[in-house]
Amino acid sequence: MHFMLILFMALTTTLYALPFNLIKKENCSEQLPTLLVIGGIHGNEPGSYYATALLAQYYQIKKGSLWIIPDLNRLSIQHNSRGVNGDMNRKFADLNPKDLDFEIVKEVQKLIIEPKVGLILNLHDGHGFYRKEYQNTIFNPNAWGQTCVIDQGSLDESLPYGNLNEIASKVSVKLNDDLIENHHLFDVRNTNTRFDDEAMRHSLTYFAVTHKKPAFAIETSKNLPTLKDKVYYQLRAIECYMGLMGIEFERSFDFTPSVIEKLLASHGNVIINNSIYLDLQNLKSSLSLVPLQSGANDFNFSHPLGSIKINKQDYNLFIGNQKIATLIPSYHPKEVCPDSISVIIDGKPKNINFATDFFVSADFKVINNDSNMRVNIIGFTQKGVKDESNITVSLKDFDERYAIDTQNKRYRIEFYRQNRFCGMVLAHFK
Repeated sequence: MHFMLILFMALTTTLYALPFNLIKKENCSEQLPTLLVIGGIHGNEPGSYYATALLAQYYQIKKGSLWIIPDLNRLSIQHNSRGVNGDMNRKFADLNPKDLDFEIVKEVQKLIIEPKVGLILNLHDGHGFYRKEYQNTIFNPNAWGQTCVIDQGSLDESLPYGNLNEIASKVSVKLNDDLIENHHLFDVRNTNTRFDDEAMRHSLTYFAVTHKKPAFAIETSKNLPTLKDKVYYQLRAIECYMGLMGIEFERSFDFTPSVIEKLLASHGNVIINNSIYLDLQNLKSSLSLVPLQSGANDFNFSHPLGSIKINKQDYNLFIGNQKIATLIPSYHPKEVCPDSISVIIDGKPKNINFATDFFVSADFKVINNDSNMRVNIIGFTQKGVKDESNITVSLKDFDERYAIDTQNKRYRIEFYRQNRFCGMVLAHFK
């Protein structure tokens, strides 16, 4: 029996169940240790969090258990900053409860020490290309890029994955079998944290090994030319560790940098308050008069890196470190309305649920027999008409300034009862 639990964050303006997303992909028939993969501890290292996003979206576990945190430091990811509140990867030894990262650190520490977790990967993008001997400012022993980092050579020999150096060496060898460019070589970097690196004693991986949990950092190089290259190597490394743990998987894409680039360009959608649907692909940079609630609003993203940042007057939508759009709200009380509405699309009747979309080639007509319901087709006007239901509408009838997309093919249809907002559907013209 296969079981997969996915917890993409339902964002609200008040409280979160967790301060980051947790995605669990498990096969209950196999009692293998869980691999915990963490991305985004540093917000300016996009290879780490976009790799975990693709891992969450496009991988299916056939045997074993995989837990994924794609956005550990969400605020810093939004700001494309190493750490808005300081370096989170230096807060795992002693931390003041008043520290703004306290809740995040404590929650991920709980996951690290879970009995089911057998190995931890913390993903990074590091400077330069690590070489044991100095060549220049990019290729040298102080660089972090293209390394499998360990805090010490081994843990308790009785642990299944206690020989850290041996495992990291095997992964490096496998990664070097298929490089995009020859100088992208991987190697093992042992920080010998306990004796040689005081700063690293406060890191996530050292917290793990001091709790007898095998932990590794994967560092792709910030000097790689594109994001797709970083994500390519991160995913290959993760697959190597899954293989060493006996975790079997399938991925729903061809593993090439060009395919990865296309996947990275997909932003998915967001459903707001179970009543509004927005396709985030090619979304205009600003949408006005979006009907929201004056209190809490739930934002459910299909993309694991989807998040919001609330300003005084608007809501910014993010996918990772990319700001997709700004929503300028118009506040309305929520009304309980029918679950679906009727639309004639290209001459064929269809029932459509709120917070969904439909595709149309020629024209559509919203059917409304409720005298208390008002239909507002955003971007369409007919003189003297307040309720825009029961009118056939085609693309030429729209003012393209009101389209939600840059290609001017997608338009909002909103439903109100006595000026209380019921819901919205989205019309896509082909």
